[in-house]
Amino acid sequence: MTIQPDWIAVDWGTTHARAWAMSGAEVIAEAPRGPGMGELAPDAFEGAFLKMIAGWNVAEATHVVACGMVGARQGWADAGYRAVPAAPLPERVARVDTADPRLDLRILPGLSQASPADVMRGEETQIAGFLALNPEFDGAICLPGSHSKWVQVSAGEVVSFRTMMTGELFAALSRHTVLRHSVGDGWDEDAFEAGLSDTLSRPESLAAKLFSIRAEGLLADLSQAAAHARLSGLLIGAELAAAKPYWLGMPVALIGDATLAGHYATALGMQGCQVLRTRGEALTLRGLTAAWRTIKGDPS
Repeated sequence: MTIQPDWIAVDWGTTHARAWAMSGAEVIAEAPRGPGMGELAPDAFEGAFLKMIAGWNVAEATHVVACGMVGARQGWADAGYRAVPAAPLPERVARVDTADPRLDLRILPGLSQASPADVMRGEETQIAGFLALNPEFDGAICLPGSHSKWVQVSAGEVVSFRTMMTGELFAALSRHTVLRHSVGDGWDEDAFEAGLSDTLSRPESLAAKLFSIRAEGLLADLSQAAAHARLSGLLIGAELAAAKPYWLGMPVALIGDATLAGHYATALGMQGCQVLRTRGEALTLRGLTAAWRTIKGDPS
């Protein structure tokens, strides 16, 4: 079967790259995953991309619309940032020079905030995809992950946002501190909800509550599954306490991994929040498609 895309959608992150052959808004093929930004020098991106799409019949000047860390300073080309408040996608996306004439490459810029200082790159495309499906949405969007994003959206614009290093803290604490002896696989919902309540109501107690996981493992045989869930609950509770101005009294859309988003949905549901669950990959493709339509002059 010959794969001849109208255009190519690309989501290029730190750890891996994904590319889809597109016919209009429909995916007709997905390329094998490629190396992430962290593995490549700037001059190696084009070769890595061409290897990913080898076998596709790509016509000259085919639009390639990319988001994510491919647009970082260490990426294929620095796409910069746009200051909020702003629509998640720009009205124009500049062309990036390539050696292969088949590629008309456009890399979407990220968003920035001056005070408090913050940046995002890649999430703005998922937000654009969500707003393409929910154009009247006013509220908060939460994108859980290594660096969770809390985003205030109003009238189709990103008004403000904050980044929380919750996922990275979980990884560091569970693998590189004394808690590595306590935290294991499995899940205990009661332990998660207890940890969540502790730091949501008393975030100043976080450091002490973290060590109690180790102590309870030694003195009260706290299971590794319960320790895992308790640690997650403590950290997500502290995150929700810091993000309260975003979610209090507002609908919250969750974008991300189903399991992790499920924990956030539980946490927010305990606070009486109206929660909308979504699929992150689908929204990335929606956002890239919206950008492609703008680039080719088709606003539909």
